[in-house]
Amino acid sequence: MGSSNGGGTAVNSFALVSYLADPLAGFLDRLRGEFAEECHAKAHITLLPPRPLVCDAALAWQTLRQRLHDVQPFHVELGAVEIFPVTQVIYISVKTGLAELKLLHDALSCGQLAFEEPFAYHPHITLVQDLEPSQVAEAFRKTEVRWRDFPGPRSFTVDRLTFVQNTLENRWTDLYSFPLTSKVAI
Repeated sequence: MGSSNGGGTAVNSFALVSYLADPLAGFLDRLRGEFAEECHAKAHITLLPPRPLVCDAALAWQTLRQRLHDVQPFHVELGAVEIFPVTQVIYISVKTGLAELKLLHDALSCGQLAFEEPFAYHPHITLVQDLEPSQVAEAFRKTEVRWRDFPGPRSFTVDRLTFVQNTLENRWTDLYSFPLTSKVAI
């Protein structure tokens, strides 16, 4: 998810994300690319998982901006590599900032942006998905080792949110971006 160079036929699927910065983002992008060469997603954390809109995207964005007006930037620290048991998605957990992400998700996922999500909101950084069941254990082991050996920072600040739209080609296009400009809450 999240790609500033989207393209393709837009569909009614929108999300709100916060992109990570380098060197963490570059590492995660390369790691994800090892398992899905066709993946064009930029490293991000999702605040509103993909959902259809019942209104125009510009109106939805206007609503989001109003709700984000007083939101301060906040710190997120990443934890361990884990697996969602139902979907077998391999991800990095959130160690610090979990409460802020959940509160923001709940505050934004209402009204015109409400959507009955298929899973409870669980902030994370997706690493690997859509593997054959026989490939999951080895992919988990590899990502765990790579994450353990990563020498860079394991944290970032959520200080800008980007509203994105998906395409039939599964390429996410950045539509709007909003900076959280107050002092960082640590």
